[in-house]
Amino acid sequence: MMRRGSHWALAFMSLLLWRQSATIEVPNDPKILADLKQPPTITKQSVKDYIVDPRDNIIIECEAKGNPVPTFSWRRNGKFFNTVKDLRVTMRKRSGTLEIGFRNGGRPEDYEGEYQCFATNDHGVAMSNKILLRVSKAPLWPKEVLEPVVVSEGSSLVLPCNPPPGLPPPFTFWMSSMMIPIRQDKRVSMGLNGDMYFSNVVAQDAQNDYSCNARFLFTHTIQQKNPFTLKVLTNDPYNDTSYNDSDPYGGRKVAESTPTFLTPSGSESSKMVLRDQQLLLECIAAGLPTPAIKWFKKGGDLPAQKVKFENYNKTMKIVAVSEEDTGEYVCMATNHLGSIRHSIFVQVKAAPYWLDKPTNLVLAPEANGRLVCRANGNPKPSIRWLVNGIPINSSLPDPSRQLMGDTIIFRSVQMGSSAVYQCNASNQHGYLLANAFVSVIDMRPRILGPKNQLIKVIENNRTFLDCPFFGSPIPDLRWFKNGQGSGLDGGHYRAYVNGSLEIQRARAQDEGTYTCVASSILGMAENQVRLEVKEPSRIVGAPEHQSAIRGSTARFDCKVKFDPSLAATVTWTKDDKPIHLGWRLRKDEESLTVPNVNEGDEGTYTCTVETEIDRDSASARLTVLEEASLNPSLSSALPPDLPDPPMDLELSDPAARSVRLTWIPGNDHRSPVTEFLVQFVEDRWEPGRWQDLATYPGDLNSVILQLAPFVNYQFRVIAINQVGRSAASRPSPQYQTSSAAPDVIPRGLRGWGSQKDNMEITWEPLLDLEKNGPNLHYAVWWRRKDSDAEWSNVTTTGTKHVVHNTQTYVAYEMKIQARNDLGAGPESNVVIGHSGEDRPTGAPTELRLSKVDSTKANVHWKPVKQESVRGEFKEYRLHYWREASHVPALVFSKENKTKGFYTTVAEPSGILSDLVPFSRYKMFMVVANNGYQGPPSNTVEFSTKEGVPDAPSFFRIKRRGLDSIHLEWDKPLEPNGLLIGYQLKYQTANGSREGRPRVETFLPNVTEFTLRLPDRSSRYNFYLSALTQVGAGEVFAEESPFFGNEAYIDQVDIATQGWFIGLMCAIALIILILLIVCFIKRSRGGKYPVRDKKDLPLDSVDHKDPDGSFEYQNQNKNSSDEDNKPLQGSQTSLEGNVKESDDSLVDYGEGGDGQFNEDGSFIGQYTVKKDKDETEGNESSEATSPVNAIYSLA
Repeated sequence: MMRRGSHWALAFMSLLLWRQSATIEVPNDPKILADLKQPPTITKQSVKDYIVDPRDNIIIECEAKGNPVPTFSWRRNGKFFNTVKDLRVTMRKRSGTLEIGFRNGGRPEDYEGEYQCFATNDHGVAMSNKILLRVSKAPLWPKEVLEPVVVSEGSSLVLPCNPPPGLPPPFTFWMSSMMIPIRQDKRVSMGLNGDMYFSNVVAQDAQNDYSCNARFLFTHTIQQKNPFTLKVLTNDPYNDTSYNDSDPYGGRKVAESTPTFLTPSGSESSKMVLRDQQLLLECIAAGLPTPAIKWFKKGGDLPAQKVKFENYNKTMKIVAVSEEDTGEYVCMATNHLGSIRHSIFVQVKAAPYWLDKPTNLVLAPEANGRLVCRANGNPKPSIRWLVNGIPINSSLPDPSRQLMGDTIIFRSVQMGSSAVYQCNASNQHGYLLANAFVSVIDMRPRILGPKNQLIKVIENNRTFLDCPFFGSPIPDLRWFKNGQGSGLDGGHYRAYVNGSLEIQRARAQDEGTYTCVASSILGMAENQVRLEVKEPSRIVGAPEHQSAIRGSTARFDCKVKFDPSLAATVTWTKDDKPIHLGWRLRKDEESLTVPNVNEGDEGTYTCTVETEIDRDSASARLTVLEEASLNPSLSSALPPDLPDPPMDLELSDPAARSVRLTWIPGNDHRSPVTEFLVQFVEDRWEPGRWQDLATYPGDLNSVILQLAPFVNYQFRVIAINQVGRSAASRPSPQYQTSSAAPDVIPRGLRGWGSQKDNMEITWEPLLDLEKNGPNLHYAVWWRRKDSDAEWSNVTTTGTKHVVHNTQTYVAYEMKIQARNDLGAGPESNVVIGHSGEDRPTGAPTELRLSKVDSTKANVHWKPVKQESVRGEFKEYRLHYWREASHVPALVFSKENKTKGFYTTVAEPSGILSDLVPFSRYKMFMVVANNGYQGPPSNTVEFSTKEGVPDAPSFFRIKRRGLDSIHLEWDKPLEPNGLLIGYQLKYQTANGSREGRPRVETFLPNVTEFTLRLPDRSSRYNFYLSALTQVGAGEVFAEESPFFGNEAYIDQVDIATQGWFIGLMCAIALIILILLIVCFIKRSRGGKYPVRDKKDLPLDSVDHKDPDGSFEYQNQNKNSSDEDNKPLQGSQTSLEGNVKESDDSLVDYGEGGDGQFNEDGSFIGQYTVKKDKDETEGNESSEATSPVNAIYSLA
């Protein structure tokens, strides 16, 4: 009895020590991590059961981190493995990973065994799991001569497979010699052991090539057993044409038989399965007619959510087996002659699984802590502790350490107590090994954030000054302002444990230098933050709504005010889009001008003033009106406008909380006033800022204003019509109301815990106009809910009170009251709050899946107890990730995803969707409150079914010949299964008419196709999809471009080809040469009749005829053509001598004398005098050319 009492006292002391522990969270800061000494941690290792391919090098992974960098060693079969002496073995640099190569000989089988990795530094030793290394084996099928199997029609038959034992075991299937799968149905099927079972034989079963095949996964090889020859003896002659499914015996008389079991044998059998694995039970019966199989569970129902029947009900599969699946399962085979039963007794055992896995512990000297290692299994696993790889009972004693079963308690640890502890939970079905280090560190306080920050904040805004810090032991942190005071916490300051200081409403007097000081017994560190409080940026003269006549000028005013120490920019937008200032829109410091208004200028104009820390904006609308009538008598044609401001404001009928305001309305400018807006300004809290008080109908001009106590008011009135607001009236005289007790209850009362042992009671402060008098403060009460304890209370001027030393997540009743010098306001209703939350202790159990298809699955689990949540239940959070794809060599992301389920039912479940088909997933579940999530549940591994593939990653028409189109594509990024090919549908598409669709199929390794076109001018629509066994996937549609009747190859632009450019240049050169030759021939000597009205100087060779025409005469009839060229005299400047070519304008007229009026188009008159002989003689030179015509006009 005394020993039992001392045990409970020890447990109580352990719990007390755990409550007083101070575990340190190490920040992810490079400088801290570089200086922080920590024991090793295994970060990567090979799987426990490691099967390798004998054709590859062997790689056994072991990675670890620590400071100093750990060194690595290995044990093989429990003995030290000297990797240096074995030339085939190398260890990667700064790693423990082993690489065993066989380039220079050796057998992989020689390295089979059990390996274990050890990572060591000055502070401890971490070790990996025991890795059982085995080499994959694919033995050949033994040579055997199989005699023909002879059986009578209607009898049962078993063709044995007996595949060679491989590692891992091979996948078996039956095919014919033509590699055609043997058809299986209710009568004929393959068993779990690979044998082929015939419930009854029919004549059509006779064939000579029943072959069992074994596929070995690692070597990707298929081995085939010698085929069986099956001969079926029949009583009557066999006729193929008489076979049908309803009468497989073709009318022949075959003796019927009652059901008997081919497997399993006997009336009962047993099966053992491990938790979370799948249970496969099989019953195959013989009989004629073929028996039907049914399954039952004695004493209960089959687990419908996770049971599945396969192989025509001959196999029952239960996924994610749990302890509740233990029991007696019965299969019954029935036909019309009778039935038979077989009982299978299922036992569910469990390898160890974690309930509470130990985690790393970082402690300061003299601190307390604990490591917990809890696991479950069937049978119950034994817990064994090791320290630095040595059993804890054989290690050096540590006075700060005490072992209590599955828990190690640490009290007042010292610097030498750092070590790595291993917890081994094992039973006959497996083991778990976890490393968790205890690191005892001492480190002077350090400030982690940037030094000497400058924080700018707008007045009356909330701001945070950050000072992240670290040290061991955990330092105390205090804030000081301007190097004075005893620490800032309280009032409108709030200090947080993470080092931040909150200033709830920054004021000008809050400016200054703030110093955060982190101190411990090892020293202190400090940092300074400079706070500058800036005036808000405001638009004090906002733009107003305007109506402008089209063609007039509109102007929007925008007068801004901002802190002079900040750089501000003023920008304008129209309908939320930037305005591009140009020749028409003009902007100055306080306005935007829109001249010559048109319909496109109508819209909402916004003026925005912005500094580096704040911004303000105001908007006004511009309405564009048509021009008014020019008739001044029609006043209705004038557009409506803004009303004039009200005038002559008067106050009357004063009372404690009201006063009458009267005014005279101004001109409404052809738009009736719809309402009046009364605004006020006061001189105590926000002087100079006009605020809206109330609106009143437009037919009133005298109203009673409801006011708040303790306010010195001044009023103004704004008239509003459909065009917009008027300018404000002149202010009224001032009116001050008397003080009173508060009449408003503080809003937002809530209680919540920032730590697990406190509760912060917060509320919103009363507005300035709700204070009603001087010296406002608050009275707060609280007590445990459902208790008769007295109310605790406090009076404060702030908006927060912290209740310390609370239990974790306890409900409290709270209420609040506002008070001032005139009295107390009303009390609030009782509000329920809670103290702080802690990490949940319970984990969901029996996590399992059902109805897993290609993209979703049903999730089921056992809920946790409510008290283990240790906070407000938020959700069950499922963590899942894609571990692998069943598509070989597919690259994908292993992103960890979460999905929350909020449910409080006794048998919770949910649907996990958006899964990728044909993939292997892992998942576990935790319970979460608002601040933490609990330990994980069992990890479940599952695979999604094969689905239809995504669209091909690309599909394009690469080139086209004269009569062909070449198509190219590539495989989908997510095949969602094993691709078996592609399907291409195509049809002609001429306008809205489509031709008959055609279909082409391709093997999965074919990614291009050339299509011969019967009609080059036709266009085609192509529809390409990838195929899996499930079906066709997403379609990638493409339309061929239009090519007409020309040859289009590889979509080449002919205008960019060199040969084409050269051809065009040659043609242009030839045309130019021809034009020059024609011009020379056309310009040779002749007679040029001109009647000149302008004096032009004549050459000496020109002679004037009596009729007023000129004749060009060649003085040397034997001169060469070079001497007779007329170009020298006919193509001078307009100011010089001009010789007309014989291509006169008369040649282009109707004939005869060409008379032109002097209208400025032509200068002079032109006549023609030619002899018939001359005309005939110069016929060739009179031919019109474009060049001559141009020169003639010049």
